[in-house]
Amino acid sequence: MAEPQDRNRDRDDDEHRAVPDRAAAPGSARARQALRPAARRLLALAMLGLFGGFAAAVLSLSHPAAGLAAAVAARIDESGVSHPVTAVLLDFRGYDTLLELVVLLLALLGTWSVGRARGCAGNAPGPLLRQLPRLLVPLIVLVAGYLLWVGAHAPGGAFQAGSLLAGVGILLCLSGQPLPRWANGLPLRLLAVLGVAVFATLGVGAAMLPGAAPLDWPPAQAKTLILTVELAAMLSIGVILAALFAGGRP
Repeated sequence: MAEPQDRNRDRDDDEHRAVPDRAAAPGSARARQALRPAARRLLALAMLGLFGGFAAAVLSLSHPAAGLAAAVAARIDESGVSHPVTAVLLDFRGYDTLLELVVLLLALLGTWSVGRARGCAGNAPGPLLRQLPRLLVPLIVLVAGYLLWVGAHAPGGAFQAGSLLAGVGILLCLSGQPLPRWANGLPLRLLAVLGVAVFATLGVGAAMLPGAAPLDWPPAQAKTLILTVELAAMLSIGVILAALFAGGRP
């Protein structure tokens, strides 16, 4: 029969083999520290190579680049608007604009999934900030409507107008004027998805016409449909950007 001391000695040997050698820990730490400069150099070389590739691609372009301006100008009469940027964003490349709205909506859903809105915490607004909404909100809404309407033939459109409407929400938040309780519920969520819903619904509806494709507006109704899409997109963009500023679900 093994003596108790022998059994204790065997147990100590097993524990010693199971526990890593602590003397090697400082060496491992030094090894990791030695790898960090090498990793930084590799990252710097990779970034330099990426930048060099982008620079080579840009320098290889013809000057001036041909672009698609001529193709847009040749078919702008079919778009229902006279401004080439609006024609590209809402007609010729409508898929891109629809996906941009989807990305904004997904960003809002991700923010709402994190937690409750923190609001505009901070110092209490002074008398000037409390009075600013009364002076600026009507003007901002008027300018937003103008930018939406003028986008058919001049620089403007839903994204510019929606950004101004988002400024209205941010100003109200900073001035300590909370939205009514009803506006934080279902109406807020409906406005957030309105742009994507209207855009997709009208785009699919246009595909029902003979010989048409999704988001292919008929020339006779193109201007009305584009204005409808931009109105819905403006409201959604304004609500989403203001809600992202609040930083969580209402």
